[in-house]
Amino acid sequence: MAKSAGRKTVSVSRGLIMLCDTCYDQVMVDKLTDHKNFVADHDNLFDTICVGCTDINRPLIDDMAGSGE
Repeated sequence: MAKSAGRKTVSVSRGLIMLCDTCYDQVMVDKLTDHKNFVADHDNLFDTICVGCTDINRPLIDDMAGSGE
């Protein structure tokens, strides 16, 4: 089971997304965040993160996908 210990976070419109080190590094390389660590393009973020990060953030991802943002 995925755990949140040691994970880094980025902000999205509905809260914080917890990311593993690999996904966090890729988000930074792709420059998906602004100077406040906020990701405006959450669809691109969801396409970038791994299955483990998707699973641990599933409630937030489902909420955002259904919100029509």
